[in-house]
Amino acid sequence: MTDAYARAGVSQDEADDAVGALVAALARSAPAESRQALKSGHYANVIRLGAETGIAITTDGVGTKLVIAEQLGRWDTVGIDCVAMNVNDVICVGAEPLAMVDYLAVDKADAAVAGAIGVGLGRGAELAGIEIVGGELAQLGELIRGLDLAGACVGVVELDAMITGTEVVPGDALIGLPSSGLHSNGYTLARRALADVPLDDERLGRPLGEVLLEPTEIYVKAVMSLVRSKAHVHGLAHLTSGGLDNLLRLENPDVGYRVDSPLPVPPVFSLIAELGNVAEDEMHEVFNMGCGFCCVVDRSHESDALEVLRLHHPGAARIGEVTADAGAVVRA
Repeated sequence: MTDAYARAGVSQDEADDAVGALVAALARSAPAESRQALKSGHYANVIRLGAETGIAITTDGVGTKLVIAEQLGRWDTVGIDCVAMNVNDVICVGAEPLAMVDYLAVDKADAAVAGAIGVGLGRGAELAGIEIVGGELAQLGELIRGLDLAGACVGVVELDAMITGTEVVPGDALIGLPSSGLHSNGYTLARRALADVPLDDERLGRPLGEVLLEPTEIYVKAVMSLVRSKAHVHGLAHLTSGGLDNLLRLENPDVGYRVDSPLPVPPVFSLIAELGNVAEDEMHEVFNMGCGFCCVVDRSHESDALEVLRLHHPGAARIGEVTADAGAVVRA
């Protein structure tokens, strides 16, 4: 990876090391029966409830996209991002999201801001078909400036219907679902690259602030429809930071992925690359580059899968295929 993101203040290598240390410490302290109950951990963890059913659980937040919301004084969309970042992970194991809780940490409580955030959370829950059943507001003026918004989501899955990627084989089709823009990743780099562009600049066809606040796409209805269809789904990947490399989180280390027909790249990414002097490889390592979710299906079911997905996301398209080149993600 080149170092534009690191210069902006985010080191992915340090983050990977920190996560590794955290996971290792948890693994050492977990009782054996808990490790046996953990069924999958590539996007959401699945805990066995009984012989047939599991609960999928994940957590995520909105990140520094909140800085843009603060600059614009507009808080009614970031709740959608919070929901999206969680439910889009839960569905990656084939689980149906059921409910979320949110966590809002603030330096000082503001009823108007909280209410606007609640509007977005409610809209996100509606789009995902879930309920937000509770949450927490913490006033942490000694720790933070402004606010942070995160959440946790649970879903349900039949254990024999889990989708982890173990069934992915060379020749499977990769189907991409369009993103709505940056989603909720890479904003530290994006804001650094666009620092000299006013948020009311309209070179992208509408004010830059609106482009940057565009809510993260929610893929629940499309993916759940696909999972319930006759198409054989072998893998599901939420493309967040890391872009297409997120495909390597699918649990078959013996395959690779070739993307030869990528989805259109929204203009905001080109503007970030140009003004931030960010190399193409790093752009693909940090951002989704127009593809927010990827479904891996049996190649004989590609047409069936596209028919289902396009009912919800008309821009869904085949973007490539699975290869036998283990551990490689190639952009042709």
